[in-house]
Amino acid sequence: MARCEPVELDYLDRAPFRFTASELVNATPERVFEIFQDAVAWTKWVQVIKKVEWTSPFPLGVGSTRTVHMAGGLRGEETFIAWEPNERMAFRFDELSVPVGSAQLLSAFAEDYRVTDVRLGQSRVDWTLCMTPSGAGAVTARPAKPLMAFEIRRTLKRFARYVDATSRR
Repeated sequence: MARCEPVELDYLDRAPFRFTASELVNATPERVFEIFQDAVAWTKWVQVIKKVEWTSPFPLGVGSTRTVHMAGGLRGEETFIAWEPNERMAFRFDELSVPVGSAQLLSAFAEDYRVTDVRLGQSRVDWTLCMTPSGAGAVTARPAKPLMAFEIRRTLKRFARYVDATSRR
């Protein structure tokens, strides 16, 4: 495992690579946070995530941790740097596994999710993904920016569809 810079919330404003997306979802902020806390749900709407394990007990808060298993055998150890129930959560990578024979891809990474109640059972989800590429990641980051921007918008749309599908049950 490669250590990442232990960034805090101010990193979200100063990261060299910053991507944002917003989506209206058909759920209350309480329902959105139920889904955020559901480890299995992340595997349904984030294609790269294969498994999520909470490594902190509930209730969750600032300082809570989880392990995220991703495609390609990558594993991230995360710590939550913001947790305001039904309004905001943000986390950073503390460690990221490095495939055998590879260099570290990121020196810092964080995500921020803000949820706004727009009434009538709907919420707006604003997602910010920030990173500082390193090694091979630094070489490919700039050319991959348009693809990353597209992918986070597409992922947040998958989240909205997942919310719809699970709320109709």
